[in-house]
Amino acid sequence: MDTGTTIPTLVAPVSAVRASVEEKALDEKVKPGVSGSERGATEDGHETFHGLVLPTEEEKSTLRRVAGKLPSTCYYLCAVEFAERASYFGCNQVYKNFIRAPLPPDGNGTGATAPGSEYTAGALGQGSVVATAMTEAFKFLAYALPIYFGWLADTKYGRFKMICWGVAICGVAHVIMIISALPPVLLSGHAIGPFALSLWYNMLSIGAAQFKPNISPTIIDQCPHKVAHVVTDKDGNKVIVDPEESVNSVMLWFYLLINIGSCFGIATTYLAKIVGYWAAYLIPTILYLMLPPLLWYLNPRLVKQPPGGSDLGNVFKVLGDIFAHGGLKRIGRKGFWEAGKPSVRRAAGSTKVYEYDDEFVNDVRRTFQACGIFLFSPIWQINDGGLGAAANALTAGMDTNGLPNDLLDNLNAVSIVLVVPIMNHIIYPFLRRRGIKWGPISRMTFGYALGTVGSIGYSVLQYYVYKTSPCGWNATTCAEIVPEGAVSVSSVSYAWYAIPVVITAISEIFVMVTAYGIAYSRAPKNMKGLVASINLAMTAVSAAIGLATAPAIRDPYLIWAFAGPTIVGASLTIIFWFTFKHIDKEEFILNTDFSDMKRDSDRESDEERTAQPKTIDEKSQTAN
Repeated sequence: MDTGTTIPTLVAPVSAVRASVEEKALDEKVKPGVSGSERGATEDGHETFHGLVLPTEEEKSTLRRVAGKLPSTCYYLCAVEFAERASYFGCNQVYKNFIRAPLPPDGNGTGATAPGSEYTAGALGQGSVVATAMTEAFKFLAYALPIYFGWLADTKYGRFKMICWGVAICGVAHVIMIISALPPVLLSGHAIGPFALSLWYNMLSIGAAQFKPNISPTIIDQCPHKVAHVVTDKDGNKVIVDPEESVNSVMLWFYLLINIGSCFGIATTYLAKIVGYWAAYLIPTILYLMLPPLLWYLNPRLVKQPPGGSDLGNVFKVLGDIFAHGGLKRIGRKGFWEAGKPSVRRAAGSTKVYEYDDEFVNDVRRTFQACGIFLFSPIWQINDGGLGAAANALTAGMDTNGLPNDLLDNLNAVSIVLVVPIMNHIIYPFLRRRGIKWGPISRMTFGYALGTVGSIGYSVLQYYVYKTSPCGWNATTCAEIVPEGAVSVSSVSYAWYAIPVVITAISEIFVMVTAYGIAYSRAPKNMKGLVASINLAMTAVSAAIGLATAPAIRDPYLIWAFAGPTIVGASLTIIFWFTFKHIDKEEFILNTDFSDMKRDSDRESDEERTAQPKTIDEKSQTAN
């Protein structure tokens, strides 16, 4: 992610630059009575901050910018995300067929098909409409509830504790999922109960909602690079360690491991078709069991932001001041936020006592900009894989040549795993060495445009499937119409489906990775969990749209299920660019400082040091 400078920047390997805050520095406690600013100067006139050499204006315009070394806890937390997402997506990949398709007539009652069968693995036989409704309802809960749990973590319990609670709830949910997919339960005809209406469905969405909004802010909390500063790299050259580059680098690793975990959907897809759904749900559950010991190991080693009470109340106070002083007429105009600044209010004669300063109002402005940026995501998310279960219905009518019809959906994760290292170590460095500035809004715009282009492919494929299917405009349910043993699929090869999947997957690298950094950097210190959850809530919005349109996700309307969002997405991409392009020039701000870089052991030592032993005179005075 680029800053507002005009120089080319480059993400360096993690090992190329020393950490700006070494592990031993984290063990050095702030002495009582010492100013937290820790500002000074070097012999050559450089300003210093907490012992870090700050760049001069000339150095800002000439030195190369790099990502600094990050503590190992960042990567252990990425491993936590990997295990959680592997279990989540490993199960999620087979949900739609589990719900939509009936038990295969040539199967053994586990949901699997006979070897080489053209039938689709299935279990509940509820059809595309119900499959869309159930999966989108689950997605909506899993991504809407984080708003509450993100706020709760900020105000009362803290992020790490909320993560642990989510892991515990999801662990129980996975076990119940396996039970719902056992052959006796499937053959009894009552599997939909434990799957959709009982403990598993509610528990998994609640557990995921507790985990997801708190994991990415916790990772960024570990970043010791709070300000841009000058260091000497291993080649003896001066470089600037940039907080923005550092956060972007770890978020790329974060998203890479998310999608490595998502690749477990390949295994579960085959397990569902060959062995049965109980096996498809068992493997992710086994993987999930690595989370409790890993979190136990990390617990004392993490920098944890304690709950400090949400800044949400102060946000409403800022808005109240603005609208009480003519803000309604200035919405969307320059100067809107000035009316809410305490300095402006005091200059106007206000005697009110403010619990925040002008900088907090600037943070609120940036937060609302971030939320505006996120509002453009739902349509892009719909284009990234189709509306509801439309893509699943599309592939049900294609010639899969015996492959599971949801297998190529896993190319989404595989594409990201392959492309992220290329972008991080080849494309981005190449562009920056050439002085090509590619800021966060530029990258997101490119991602939205790429998603729109990929979505066109779904519409085209659906048209040709209808055109070549033995059942014409009833291609999705053709297997239920034609006599048993007759050809029931289109002549369009399933391999063509890979094209839009790969294109839309690559768009995620530019949209999602950038959005994580925006959510953290543009939020006030005690609202980072909440703002991160608002970013996630856009997935809930897209799921709500999928729910509302579920009756239309069926033959013969599937072409427009793809074409409609594609047209809307193209229009919004243009609007997005012209609305937010100025943000590319703004400076990256983390809104946390070195006083926040304390682990549990640090705080315990501080408490011990604070409780100084009494002197003999003090003891005698106390006795008297």
